Amino acid sequence: MLARPIRVALFPDSLHEVNGVANTCRNFVAYARHTGSPMLLVSATDREGLSQDGSVTRLDLQRGAISFALEKDLRYDLALCRYYRRVVEALREFNPDVVHITGPNDFGMLGAATAHEVGIPVAASWHTNVHEYAARRSDRILPQWISGGCRTRLLQTIEDVSFRLSAYFFQVARFHFAPNQELIDKLHAATHKPCVLMERGVDLTEFSPSHRDRAEDGPFVIGYVGRLSTEKKVRSFAALARAVKDAGYNHVKFVFVGQGGEEEWLRQHIPDAELTGVLRGPDLSRVYANMNLFAFFSETDTFGNVVLEALASGVPAVVTDKGGPKFIVEHERCGFVCGSDEEFTASVLRLISSSSLQRDMAVAARQRAERASWDAVFDAVYETYRRELPAVGATAESARFRKTLASTVS
Repeated sequence: MLARPIRVALFPDSLHEVNGVANTCRNFVAYARHTGSPMLLVSATDREGLSQDGSVTRLDLQRGAISFALEKDLRYDLALCRYYRRVVEALREFNPDVVHITGPNDFGMLGAATAHEVGIPVAASWHTNVHEYAARRSDRILPQWISGGCRTRLLQTIEDVSFRLSAYFFQVARFHFAPNQELIDKLHAATHKPCVLMERGVDLTEFSPSHRDRAEDGPFVIGYVGRLSTEKKVRSFAALARAVKDAGYNHVKFVFVGQGGEEEWLRQHIPDAELTGVLRGPDLSRVYANMNLFAFFSETDTFGNVVLEALASGVPAVVTDKGGPKFIVEHERCGFVCGSDEEFTASVLRLISSSSLQRDMAVAARQRAERASWDAVFDAVYETYRRELPAVGATAESARFRKTLASTVS
């Protein structure tokens, strides 16, 4: 007897924005659609309504006036609970086997609360290190007279408390997904719930060296794609740009793709850099492929989708040894994993100085990316659903049978 499709209700905190969570969730929805897997997608758009897109039922909700900006393109609605009854009705109608949330955000809280109301088990995937974001942003707003060891201890306390609060929220889920082993261990230790690996994939056609269209004798391009924000450590690029010039490399160009609060700071401190704003589709593919090196100073990313996209484009990456990207980049094969800013700068200069190393790493970068696949990622997610919800199939089938019988009798 063939296993029936698992019915999933997905509550992403972002879907149309430019970030790793949104990219992962868009691919999750695409997977459900092309495999014919039933999905209820409850997400924020600029309109409201219920619609059908193949096997995906969409419930679009609007974030309202009582919301505030987390990023330029992402908001948090303090009054999202106004949709509570409507979402409960949608869940009862769709009758999912599991509600999948993406973190302690407005839609995650709405999904968890309505799942509890209807009696549906919850799965939660950890996408964002909110605790590290909280510490880095606090560092920017704390008064300068709080310094030295006192400042360090205070920031560590903010990070620890933020993690405990996030982990406390994750207790609502029966099981968890995380994008790297460090987070799996940390989340399991905090919640004592099962936690399994949920990696990320990449579109090898959209991101490919074949999109390269620049002259080979042009400048050496160091690129970055992502939010231009504090937690991404983008200000570190100013010191890198100075080091590159001090080393005598005047043919180097910095390209930043994205938007965020640090955009104006970057314009002022790296005046020769190109800031493209947000790019999508073929424009983004070309910018990636035209890079010679992808630099990523962030220490807070749980995975680093943009790093994998760069590798798929045949671009070596230099990353830090903190966070998820170190699990993607194979050190000294398709890039470098660095333990300090000094090591980061030395690795960049090493690549600039050696065209043969850059070519070899470009080939290895593409080979590394070819091992990633969105289908493989979500095949594993659905296998986890089946393993962690062994009785839910029979329960859901029975519920659907009772519902059909009741409507027939009436």
